[in-house]
Amino acid sequence: MEKIAIKVRLGEQPRDTAYWRAQSAETRIAAVEELRRNYHLWKHNAEPRLQRVYRIVKR
Repeated sequence: MEKIAIKVRLGEQPRDTAYWRAQSAETRIAAVEELRRNYHLWKHNAEPRLQRVYRIVKR
């Protein structure tokens, strides 16, 4: 993969909202899921899992 860098002024940055609006809902959800996984790996150094939740109720 070739790396490409484009130099632009701060006020002339292109907005990527048009790109994401053109994508399907499945593609956008997959991108958010990928970001979420990367965040969990970076923050907690582990795969995200379902948290165990339990409650003890006295009767």
